[in-house]
Amino acid sequence: MRQHGFLARLGAGIVAATLSAGSALALDARFTDANGDLIADAPTDTKQLVDPPVLIFAYTPVEDPAVYAKVWDGFLQHLARTTGKRVQFFPVQSNAAQIEAMRAGRLHVAGFNTGATPLAVSCSGFVPFTMMAANSGAYGYQMEIISHPGSGIDKPDDIKGKKMAFTAETSNSGYKAPAALLREEFKLEVGKDYQAVFSGKHDNSILGVANKDYPAAAIASTVLNRMLARNVIKREQLVSIYKSKPFPTTAYGHAHNLKPELAAKVRDAFATFQWEGSALLNEFKNSDPPGQKFMPITYRENWAVVRQVDEALGVKYACK
Repeated sequence: MRQHGFLARLGAGIVAATLSAGSALALDARFTDANGDLIADAPTDTKQLVDPPVLIFAYTPVEDPAVYAKVWDGFLQHLARTTGKRVQFFPVQSNAAQIEAMRAGRLHVAGFNTGATPLAVSCSGFVPFTMMAANSGAYGYQMEIISHPGSGIDKPDDIKGKKMAFTAETSNSGYKAPAALLREEFKLEVGKDYQAVFSGKHDNSILGVANKDYPAAAIASTVLNRMLARNVIKREQLVSIYKSKPFPTTAYGHAHNLKPELAAKVRDAFATFQWEGSALLNEFKNSDPPGQKFMPITYRENWAVVRQVDEALGVKYACK
């Protein structure tokens, strides 16, 4: 199984990415960034601040939102107690729908997947401040390219002339990182050297390869590990042909225009949540590394390598 390569070189350039990403990834004109942290400041006009009676929470799109509504229920009860607000779980069907919901003011607290986080920051005023990590402090996931036995794909070069499943164009591990890798390291261009199809979600891509609907797919290792742990698929149904170095995982945060007092309570809810015995721990302990706590992050530092992947692909976050 091939590892690292082009994506390792991206990781080595993380400082350069932090310094240069601002031009291509500028915030929407609606937002200001006075302190240079690359995220939208809270409005100075108090009339633009919001204090909703019900906080709407959304987790990144997954195959079965009903499963994750139960997984997140204990945390959302804690969020309600901490903020004094009613909290509602909002099942989203796509990254675009989730980003638009926050942009339109219909979503207040959310977990955006790795690749969608920069777009949510730039276009929707998303303020990420935490992500899951192991108790040891280890965090992240690997972009993995998988195939199935008998597909004729044993290494990335074998994808040439075949079909490759991605999740969505906004996804880091589901599209942007593997597309950059295949272009830069293996000289395979999307649409020219292989056919790209979009499944919508990592779960769909994994199931598609396991059921031989797709000969290969790019996915997040954490999603694969959770599906294996739940016996949704069997390890022998898949072959791993590439793994990257770790990327940051789902970013959790709030809309930039929440009243500062409410935003502080939202942050406190993540910081004080008790994982022991929770449905969250039961679900995310099977990740590698496991999700066992919420760890503070900064978008400027922790998402630098993701922004660099986007720059390598010429991605520009034009808000529509």
